[in-house]
Amino acid sequence: MGGGVAGALKRKGGKEIEDEARSYAPVEIGRAVVTSAGRLRCKAVIHSPTVDLLGGRSSYENVYKATRASLECAKRHGFRSIAFPLMGAGVGGLPIEKSVEAMAEAFKELGEGMDINIYVLSSDIANRVFQRLVELGFKQVE
Repeated sequence: MGGGVAGALKRKGGKEIEDEARSYAPVEIGRAVVTSAGRLRCKAVIHSPTVDLLGGRSSYENVYKATRASLECAKRHGFRSIAFPLMGAGVGGLPIEKSVEAMAEAFKELGEGMDINIYVLSSDIANRVFQRLVELGFKQVE
């Protein structure tokens, strides 16, 4: 756990999240594992990679598979809400719009009945994410 989301999880949630996640390694793309939440204010953390360790870059398919695996994992564990980072768009190098499209495809297939949130740090990126979700038929719920 160095950069990107993994690094942020380690900094905010503690090294125990990293240690527990490493005990499952390697996790294949399209699979998801659950760890404790450490110091984070949530029940658990679901980990699902979007970057192939050999290729070093993410793709639409990888983000779709990771999002789908995360939703399936959340449902198996009885979670009613789930928060996502913008998967594959940071360190993974996938364009923001492609990341949103891949995630939205999985949300449409498996997101029924779940409270789904996407977290981004930049207001410019947040605006682009929201705009693309609206274009894909999603609506904002306040």
